[in-house]
Amino acid sequence: MVSRKARPRTPGLHPVIARYDRPGRFYLLATVIPWGLWLAAGYLSRQSDQGATAVAVLGLLGLLTPMGVAWVMVHRDPVLVRDVRRRLLSVHRVRPGFALLAVGLLPVSLIAATAVSLLLGYPPEQFLWRGGPSFVGGLVPGWVALTLAPIVEELAWHSYGTDALASRWTIWRSSMVFGVIWAFWHLPLATIQGYYQSEVVEAGVLAMVTFLGSVFPFVILMNWIYYRSGRSILVAVLFHLAANLGNEALRTHPDTKAIQAALLVFLTVIVVWWDRDLFFGRPGCPPLPDEPSPWAR
Repeated sequence: MVSRKARPRTPGLHPVIARYDRPGRFYLLATVIPWGLWLAAGYLSRQSDQGATAVAVLGLLGLLTPMGVAWVMVHRDPVLVRDVRRRLLSVHRVRPGFALLAVGLLPVSLIAATAVSLLLGYPPEQFLWRGGPSFVGGLVPGWVALTLAPIVEELAWHSYGTDALASRWTIWRSSMVFGVIWAFWHLPLATIQGYYQSEVVEAGVLAMVTFLGSVFPFVILMNWIYYRSGRSILVAVLFHLAANLGNEALRTHPDTKAIQAALLVFLTVIVVWWDRDLFFGRPGCPPLPDEPSPWAR
């Protein structure tokens, strides 16, 4: 066991979550390094096609950085290693209802928003299959980026980052703080020509406000499912993956995504009120019933 300085226990907070106790260091490294890499990629992307390989490499390194930081902060503590492994491999213990929510909530909300948009005069062609993503992503095919990003990101955010915030604050406050950090984290991607975030900026103010504003209900709903699923990292991956793929599968009008964001805000208010004991309490998630305590020597 790695020696660690004892810290006072927070009432109601499970001791394993309390060990994710370096949120400042984690988010500083997981944000500053990608920003540097992505700003360099953004500069190169607007110079010439000869830098396309460098742009792709810099973009990928920035994406991988938070996962690498999480690994550095976990791998020397056997308790955290066991906890992360358990949360990666115990998906069979997730309640089916929450698994379905992880996969279906965002795609269904988009379909509902599209139906509302038809009542407002938007074209029914929005229900047609797009046939490919709305962005290119440089040398990286759009579908690859849409699939890889959720996996890599959630192996960072929900292996270390989310619980690091929850070790200090309630789940509600942790979600709001992470929403701000995550929105800020994405900003330099808008400088990389051909990337999704760059396309959002070119689409106008409404698209930018929708993208940044939808981060908050997205994070709150994902964390609700995450904590109600025993902190399953794979459930968080599925939620993020379904959102990415669902939002690019159909010929959705940009304004319809604003309607979807409004529907998600409404749903978030209902969920937070209904499960307020979770959101305004501390996450106490004990080990699985058939596993020894991670505190056992």
